[in-house]
Amino acid sequence: MSSLYRIRIAEFKTVLAEPKINLAKLRELSFSGIPCEDGLRCLSWKVLLNYLPMEQALWPSIMKKQRDLYSQFLKEMIIQPGIAKANLGVSREDVTLEDHPLNPSPDSRWNTYFKDNEVLLQIDKDARRLYPDMVFFQRPTEYPCRLIMDPQNDFETLRKRVEQTTLKSQIVARNRMGVTNVSSPLKSAASNSLMEYEPLPNGSEAHWEVVERILFIFAKLNPGIAYVQGMNEIVGPIYHTFATDPNCEWKEHAEADTFFCFTNLMAEIRDNFIKSLDDSQCGITSRMESVYSTLKEKDVELYLKLQEQNIRPQFFAFRWLMLLLSQEFVLPDVIQIWDSLFADENRFDFLLLVSCAMLILIRDQLLEGDFTLNMRLLQDYPPIDVSQILKKAKALQNGK
Repeated sequence: MSSLYRIRIAEFKTVLAEPKINLAKLRELSFSGIPCEDGLRCLSWKVLLNYLPMEQALWPSIMKKQRDLYSQFLKEMIIQPGIAKANLGVSREDVTLEDHPLNPSPDSRWNTYFKDNEVLLQIDKDARRLYPDMVFFQRPTEYPCRLIMDPQNDFETLRKRVEQTTLKSQIVARNRMGVTNVSSPLKSAASNSLMEYEPLPNGSEAHWEVVERILFIFAKLNPGIAYVQGMNEIVGPIYHTFATDPNCEWKEHAEADTFFCFTNLMAEIRDNFIKSLDDSQCGITSRMESVYSTLKEKDVELYLKLQEQNIRPQFFAFRWLMLLLSQEFVLPDVIQIWDSLFADENRFDFLLLVSCAMLILIRDQLLEGDFTLNMRLLQDYPPIDVSQILKKAKALQNGK
């Protein structure tokens, strides 16, 4: 560890130890990257994502309140419905003339249960394949949720719910464009085999199962948006960062802390996931067009080349902006980019500059390539040091 890096760590510790956090100073430090040592990134993200207030004295009470609230969500949306489902074989009081499994009424508990299953199946599919090149998400968590994994509890967990549902029904997948694909489990068995993992022993759960639970609770609490494919890519880096916190007490509550940080982040980017807003001023289409308008200002030659080849920003920038570049780079690089994004007061304007920097850094290949080569290049971005990308983005921000 260099002396400069040690000085940088000391600067973060000084800022984060103040009774009232100087947000401007924290943003300034974080913009150039946050050290992972001593849980500095975990704490900084919680402040930058408005989970923790500036007044440090309030942190214990705020965290206790939010973590208790999340426990209540688990009880109301997973445990209690699970207990009711587990009792079906014992008591059929839930099956009445007014409400039964074939009741199409929107107010039917059965109707709600089956609709939730459709959402859960898509979440399960996406959560299982989160960062498949990393073993972290398939490993058991050190702190399985006590409420869920308590052997004294006899209820239908999400894991059991998925297993039973996939045995009884077809697989339902809903993509970002709202298209629903239905396929037979038998036909999908081969393709799903790569996403299946060895079952963990009783009392254990994998990290991806925690991500699945976070997304399911979010979908239940936000029926207007529910779950859209890609949200798992937003949760993943946040949860990984919190679940690897060296502070054991904070690591134990990584699930609840991730949920609230994810919810706060989604409040800022949720319009990207709502198809009906795509063509509005706040929608994803407008933001994609902003990438090209910014590129035209910064590098008109490259802009004209892409226009000439009819390479629209929708062909590549849709994924870049919607998922905050989480699919373009390996996880450590994504986390490094997010340090700068979360630190910037106008964080998603900076994302536009990062996108422009990515284009400018491969301008030579783009200017020489034809449509096919350039599309391949943009949809499978080449390995470039993210520090170089961030440096270029900051230069563009400063008008250079």
